[in-house]
Amino acid sequence: MNAVNPRRWWALIVLAAAQFMVIMDTSIIGVALPEMQRDLGFTQGGLQWVFNAYVIAFGGLLLLGGRLSDLLGARKVFAAGWIVLIAGSVVAAAAGTVWVEILGRAVQGVGGALIAPAAMTLLMMLFGHDPRELGKAMALYGAAAPAGGTAGVFLGGVVTEYLSWPWVFILYVPIGLATLAAVPALLPAVQGRRGSVDVLGAVAVTAGIALAVFAIVRAPEQGWGSPATLLELAGAAVLLAAFLIVQRTVRQPIMPLGIWRTPGLATANLAMALLGAAWIPMWYFLNLYLQQVLGYGAFPSGAALLPMTVAIMIFMIAVTPRLLGRLGAKPLIVLGLLVLAAGVGALSLVRPDGAFAVDVLPASLVAAVGMSLAYIPAMMAAMSGVRPEESGLASGIVNTTYNVGSALGLAVMTAVATSQGAAELGNLPRLTDGFQAAFVGAAVVAVAGGLLVLVLMRRPKPAVVADAQPDAQPDAQPLKS
Repeated sequence: MNAVNPRRWWALIVLAAAQFMVIMDTSIIGVALPEMQRDLGFTQGGLQWVFNAYVIAFGGLLLLGGRLSDLLGARKVFAAGWIVLIAGSVVAAAAGTVWVEILGRAVQGVGGALIAPAAMTLLMMLFGHDPRELGKAMALYGAAAPAGGTAGVFLGGVVTEYLSWPWVFILYVPIGLATLAAVPALLPAVQGRRGSVDVLGAVAVTAGIALAVFAIVRAPEQGWGSPATLLELAGAAVLLAAFLIVQRTVRQPIMPLGIWRTPGLATANLAMALLGAAWIPMWYFLNLYLQQVLGYGAFPSGAALLPMTVAIMIFMIAVTPRLLGRLGAKPLIVLGLLVLAAGVGALSLVRPDGAFAVDVLPASLVAAVGMSLAYIPAMMAAMSGVRPEESGLASGIVNTTYNVGSALGLAVMTAVATSQGAAELGNLPRLTDGFQAAFVGAAVVAVAGGLLVLVLMRRPKPAVVADAQPDAQPDAQPLKS
């Protein structure tokens, strides 16, 4: 039995902070979007690429990040991810054109794709010796993700209001350097293992996701039945099919398809994908509603969403873990998705002359509670049935499905909102109609997710204990100090 790492709780602070920052990177630009739109010349529909460039690179390369973490060692990949994230932040901050900004955001996404699975692998190794400690660690780590996503809106508002939008990227530089300085002292070194990298599979899945999102974004302008849209969607399908073929044929695939035989994994990942497809569009359009309809500035808009952050932190740390121990994952995932649907559905009643206290605050708090109830149980359900040596891969898969769901959900809801008038800046009734349509669509996605989990999810079998497997890979074990 390997010794328990005495620095594991300090290490958890670094890992949770990294998760907080990586996910915050998807949202901190939210309040800054109108400023970026004016300075760089984004269209209303094209503005979502500031978000999606990050999410596509992040979600599409998470599997590769998990594989590299297994091969090179989780600590090395974690540190390398921060170096890449810092570089992307510098490019995004210095951008003077639309395409340079999108490039910087994509590079940031690559860094995040290296950090997230490495962090999860380190967490599983540090706390896998004790299910109770693992549950506490997962609660804190899990709370960092949606809290970072929501807190980013508030911090982005502060930075944009009192400095300028490039500073939402510049602040990652000192934070990244401080994290890199803490890595040698707090995170344990991890021995890698021999193997090859499935570059072809990583390229195919990332390109397929990107092309699918691109097609959906352009469909309202080109027409859903236009040759260009159909060709782009067909190309995305071909690329994703090629990815599956590659996974079956290469010796060391980036995603061995056999892992999907793990009980509960597929349904938990479906829940995560639909959770992202409902939550992220809600956050995106709520932020635009506050600024473009209610006329809030950057700081007031960020402050308006701060209650969501507080609700998420309270529920994820103090409430959800206790309910998870009593009720299990499935009831909480179903309940969480349905509560999220209720909150987002209430937001579909927003008015052109609405008020924050009536139109936004109650519904956003309900949605935050729903997110808090569903996120950690879905993550735990996805990880609970896998073997310890597959934890990095499972982490990469579940993070991929959440982010791919987020990107596709936002693309679809943007198309829906645009078709209902969301592109008509200055026309408050039409803008509101478009945002209402997006909220209705997101609520439908959340309801569908809850019903699918109710019907499909089965109780997973416990994972095999690492000590019972003499051939387990070294990076699947709790580490000595």
